[in-house]
This record gives sequence, structure tokens and C-alpha cells, in this order.
Amino acid sequence: MGKRGVPLLHVAQWLTGEAPPRLRLPGWMEWGVSASRPEPCIAESSGDGCGVRHSRHRPGHHVCEGRLAGGRARRPIRVRGPGELCPSCAGGGGGRERGGRAAGCEWTEGDTASVFEPRAVSHLVTWQDGRCSSSFLASLPQPESHLSVATGFGCATIFWLLKNSPELLKSYDAAGTIQDYVVAMLCGLPRPLMSDQNAASWGYFNTRSQSWNMEILKASGFPVHLLPDIAEPGTVAGRTSRVWFEIPKGTQVGVALGDLQASVYSCMAQRTDAVLNISTSVQLAASMPPGFQPAQTADPSAPVAYFPYFHSTYLGVAASLNGGNVLATFVHMLVQWMADLGLEVEESTVYSRMIEAAAQQRDTCLTITPTVLGERHLPDQLASVTRISSSDLSLGHVTRALCRGIVQNLLSMLPFQQLAEWGVQRVMGSGSALSRNEVLKQEVQRAFPLPVSFGQDVDAAVGAALVLLRRPMKQKEP
Repeated sequence: MGKRGVPLLHVAQWLTGEAPPRLRLPGWMEWGVSASRPEPCIAESSGDGCGVRHSRHRPGHHVCEGRLAGGRARRPIRVRGPGELCPSCAGGGGGRERGGRAAGCEWTEGDTASVFEPRAVSHLVTWQDGRCSSSFLASLPQPESHLSVATGFGCATIFWLLKNSPELLKSYDAAGTIQDYVVAMLCGLPRPLMSDQNAASWGYFNTRSQSWNMEILKASGFPVHLLPDIAEPGTVAGRTSRVWFEIPKGTQVGVALGDLQASVYSCMAQRTDAVLNISTSVQLAASMPPGFQPAQTADPSAPVAYFPYFHSTYLGVAASLNGGNVLATFVHMLVQWMADLGLEVEESTVYSRMIEAAAQQRDTCLTITPTVLGERHLPDQLASVTRISSSDLSLGHVTRALCRGIVQNLLSMLPFQQLAEWGVQRVMGSGSALSRNEVLKQEVQRAFPLPVSFGQDVDAAVGAALVLLRRPMKQKEP
């Protein structure tokens, strides 16, 4: 609760080192993030994203605006109450008038409460957007930042649009993440505010100076007027412009946090803890020692990235694109094979049976490199299966090898020795894929020569609420 019993709101973004969203206004341009996480959510509740399909796009297979990675059209969002918030899609249009309409939306009175409808906003472009090929990224100017630029990053996508659809950008005068959009809608802001946590994974942002690479971007013709103002995590973006369900008008709304940072904050009890999250994708994050500063030269081939955390500290993060989505791809493949053979089986049945089979198969010589989606530092890498023998072809062997491969792929990015140098003494395991897969848990315990604790839920919404409750709100209200 805030001062005088007024509740605090905060929107958290699932960052994971992945590219955040964007928004469009004659209006907003919207970019969605979150690599596999619920995109935004109110601090009092958490919500899943609206079924983003995780498929990899090679150069030449570009995702059109308004479509999922698999080509499926997104639905327009209708943002309702805190418990129903799930804006992983966007469409619509409209500017802002102080009298009633907020930037990019129009408030209407529903049956039980006010709702806002998007107006003059683009479709959502997510972190999974694959339009920026390796050759295109190599053609972009070198950022003045320790973080390199990858496909799906906000600035990379704008550069792509600048080259391929320059007329499209002329319609817009603001951009931001989907979380920034929700904050702006709730507060009636004419332009978005963005935390440095989200800005860092848009690209072309210097975390030391807390500023965009304006000169570099201007020299390349980048529309810098689209970029949002930067705010420190924990600051107030504004106040709710009207009553929203049971949330009173005038409630303070915090600047949206990075989803990874908020998630880690929710369960990292000690600085010596590392947080392992295996859901659709995989993240292994640890708090860097006090005083740590990353090198200011971006290295696109580096598997570990350093993201702003809180109090001028950093998280060291290995963020793999290949996690529970790989298991889902395997299940889908099995179901499709059986359908081709004239048999019908539910995916849920296949999943439970294959985990049971792998649990009985305690070891295997089969080796699977599960990188069907590539990795940010190795975008063209494919998956592979090696050490195949006739005795290792059972469902149990293959599933065990696949689970082991997911964990080993992550450790190839961030080895245990590096964690030890950072002072990590315990691993906190969490995530939907980990919680429902005993074999994956076994492989995590096998891989880490450290105490591993399971069951601690990573929840970005809880983390966002804790951030605001544990530190004074720094006023930065438009």
C-alpha cells in the first residue's frame, strides 16, 4: 500500500535479456518482449502471454507487423481489470486529449468498470521477431554500449523498418514496450517513460550515462524522436487518471521494470544465490559483485550479457532461447508422426508418458544439442543428435538426452566455474517447465555441484511489488 492507504501499481516486463517491445502513435509503436514470458502484468496479479508461438525465422523469413512468429495474426487487446490483464497483442489508434482520451487509447465504460481500447497504435512486435538477419545486424552502426544488438530488439526493428518501410515510421511519434504502453494508458501520459532495465535490451543504450546513443543514431538517420525518456526503476511514472475497477483514481503507478530483473528480485534471497528459470526459454542469472562495471565494447559473440539491476548493480545473465519450447516441439513432432500413422493422441498424454519413460532411464550415452532456435550469440546454430546407437533409441533415452541437452547448453554459455568466481553458493530453480518435469530437475542437480533449491516461484509481478514496497518511491511524475 502507498501513502494514506493508496495502493501502488507497477507493470513488470518479461525481459530475459530478450528484446523488449515497441509502440506506435500518431501514436504509438509497440514492441513486445519477453522471450517466453508473460509480457506485462500488474503487481497484484500475474498473467501469461497470449499464446506466442515460438518458431525460429531464418534470414528472409520476416515477421510482418501484427503477426506472431508463426504468421498467426494477433488479436487486438481490450485491457480490463488487474486480474485480467494480458496485453500481449495490440492494435488500434488515437492520440491524447486531456479531456478524456489518453495517448494511444480511448476509455469506455464497461458493464462493471472502465476499460481502455487501443487507438492509433501499431501491432505488437515481440522479441521473437526474426526479420533482422545476421547480415542486416552486421550492417548497423556499432553501439556505444556493452550490450550488442539482436533481432527483436526495439532499435534493431526500427532500423529494419527505416530501410524496408520508411513511410510507415512517418506515422508515429512515440515508441515503447507493451508495459510502458499500459503505464501510459493508466496514467494518461502523452509519451511513454522507460526504465533503464528495458532500455538496455532495446539496444543503443549506454547504462553508465543512462542515455541513448543519440549521436550514433542521428548519424544513421534513425528517428530518435520515437525513443522514450528514461526513468530509474522504482520511480513513479504518474497516477491513475480514473477509477479502474477497485483501484482508485490518483493511485501511483511505477515505471515498468524489466521482467527478468523483477523475476529475479522475487526469489533471490541472498546476493550469493543464482536464479535458474526454465520455462519456455531458459535464464540463469546471478548478481554481480559490488562495483562491477561491464566493458563498454559490445561483443555479439559473448554468451553472457550484463543487464542493469537495482542500485547501480548488474545481473550476469545467460539467456538461452531453447528451453521448454524445445520439449514442446518434440512432443508436437511425436503427435504429428502418430497422426501420420493414423493414430490420435493428446499432447498432454505424450508429454506425461515421455517424462515417465525418461524417469526410468537414469542415464544415456545419446547426446542432443537442442538449439533448434539458435542462440543470440550463435544465431545460425542448429540442433544436432550425436552418439547414436541402436541401444539408445527408446523414448526414455531420447527424452533424458533432450532434458540433459537443455541444461548442458545453458552451462556451455555460463559455466559453473564462472558462477563460483562471482561468489554463487546456491542455485534457485524455478519455472513452469522445471516444476512439471522431474527429469529436468534431476539433470539440473546433476549439472550443478552446488545446493539446488526448487519450488521458489519466480514471479515478476511479486518482484515488482517488492521493489516498490522496499524502497522509497522517487517522484518523477509528468
